[in-house]
Amino acid sequence: MSWLGGHWGPVLVAAVTATVVAGAGGAVTTIGPWYRGLRKPSWQPPTWLFGPVWTLIFALIAGAGVIGWEAAPSVTSATVLLVLFGINAVFNLAWSVLFFKMRRPDLALIDIAPLWLTILALVVTTAQFAGTAALLLVPYLLWVTFAGYLNLVIVRLNAPFTATAQAE
Repeated sequence: MSWLGGHWGPVLVAAVTATVVAGAGGAVTTIGPWYRGLRKPSWQPPTWLFGPVWTLIFALIAGAGVIGWEAAPSVTSATVLLVLFGINAVFNLAWSVLFFKMRRPDLALIDIAPLWLTILALVVTTAQFAGTAALLLVPYLLWVTFAGYLNLVIVRLNAPFTATAQAE
C-alpha cells in the first residue's frame, strides 16, 4: 500500500521510526555501576553483543514494516499494521525505560508480555499478506523470548526491587 509518497514513503517512515525508537532505547540504556552490580546468569551474552543484535533486529523490523505496508491489501490493513508497529514501539521503549532508567527489572519483566504479544500479532498479521515480512519479524520474536527469560532470571537473582532503586 503505497499511499504515502509512493515506494519511498514507507521506507522513510520505517527508517525514521526504527532510528528514533532504537536511539531512544539506546539513550536510556546506561551500562553503569548499577547494571554491572546485578547478578546475571553465566550464559548471558556479553554486553557488547546487545548493540549489534538490536541494530540488526531494528533493520529487520523496518524491512518488515516496508514490505508489510506495501503488500497490505487495503488502507485499513495498512493502518492496522502501522498501529500494531506503533504499539510495539511503545512497549519496546518502555522496557528500556523500566529496566535501565527506573532500574526496575521486575516491572520490565511485566512489560515483556505485551511486547511479545505485539510481536506475535505483527507476525500473524503480516503473514496474511506478506510472508517475507512475517519471516523478518521472527528473529525479533525469538530475541525478545530469550531476553524475557534473561530478564526473569535477573529478577530472580536480584529481587526485590523498589522504587528507591531508581534514585541510587
